[in-house]
Amino acid sequence: MGQELVGKVAVITGAASGIGRATAELFVAEGARVVIADIDAAQGEALVAQLGEAALFQRTDVSNPDEVRALIDLAVSHFGGLHVMFNNAGIAGAMVPRFLDDDLKDFQKVIGVNLLGVMVGAQAAGRHMSKNGGGVIINNASIAGVLPGHALMSYRASKAAVIGFSKSIAIDLAEYGIRVNCLAPGHIRTPLTSFAPPGTSPEVAERIRKEVGAAFDSNQPLKRHGRPEDVAQTVLYLSGDRSAQITGVVLPIDGGITAGDPVNHLQEIMDARARAMAS
Repeated sequence: MGQELVGKVAVITGAASGIGRATAELFVAEGARVVIADIDAAQGEALVAQLGEAALFQRTDVSNPDEVRALIDLAVSHFGGLHVMFNNAGIAGAMVPRFLDDDLKDFQKVIGVNLLGVMVGAQAAGRHMSKNGGGVIINNASIAGVLPGHALMSYRASKAAVIGFSKSIAIDLAEYGIRVNCLAPGHIRTPLTSFAPPGTSPEVAERIRKEVGAAFDSNQPLKRHGRPEDVAQTVLYLSGDRSAQITGVVLPIDGGITAGDPVNHLQEIMDARARAMAS
């Protein structure tokens, strides 16, 4: 490891599992001290026990502004500062295949976690950073906020809003030396993207993973399954000095999904023409 974050303090929300966990583990390995925030206290405390004195857990519901502000205060009081804020926590909401069938009952919850949580986290961190030489804020959106698509409209709307918000505060906070960037992960294997209902047996969950993985691959040019560690490495880069001139970007981590359609339609057209000419 390069020890890129020695002397840095980071707050990571949604850090008990998935992308947040992978980032917390990498940050500690790179010399940072990390406050791990999540609603899952059992997994959060277990991760801190694994990482040692460089990590601290705080149970935090990011949709509650008071809890988010208290989280930032804890980081500053316990570790003496705050240099990196990774607003990672997020939820998908109800899996309703058709928008016309969606009762939107989970809209406020999804917006509360995915958008309000990011906004309050960025504001609370920014207030400290603006008075202490600057810092880095990274917000986790999704390719669902970049590409239109079916279903999950509350989720898509929340992630699109995170992207617009991130660009706006990158401009607004630049005068304080605060860099703000946004991630748009694609098909990353995390508990959020497992599609296995709660209580599913490991055997059935594995079958679901394989079937869903094949569907994921269908629109991804790079036929490689994304891992939480892939995103964590990107967060590390954006948090350190190597990215000192980068702010206001929306970075897809998606195996090429947002690059365009992976299907060779010209070849399909030529094949269709050949079949017609041969008949």
